[in-house]
Amino acid sequence: MKTKIFRIKGKFMMGDSLKPFTRELRATSEEDIKEKIYSEFGSKHHITRNQIKIQNIQEISAEEALDPLIKALVRE
Repeated sequence: MKTKIFRIKGKFMMGDSLKPFTRELRATSEEDIKEKIYSEFGSKHHITRNQIKIQNIQEISAEEALDPLIKALVRE
């Protein structure tokens, strides 16, 4: 399966307020992206899945990517 680049936008609970986030990740499907986001935020911020609100998942091209790590991975 070919990996695609996705831009994910949403909000997560930090303390008493929702904080916005935007991430760019590589995965094979939107379901894989959701699992990566839940896993990453749960591990890093010690929050549960219901404290993470994914608002938008958009497939983007390598040229549209802003994350330098994603750009470097695409060039390889």
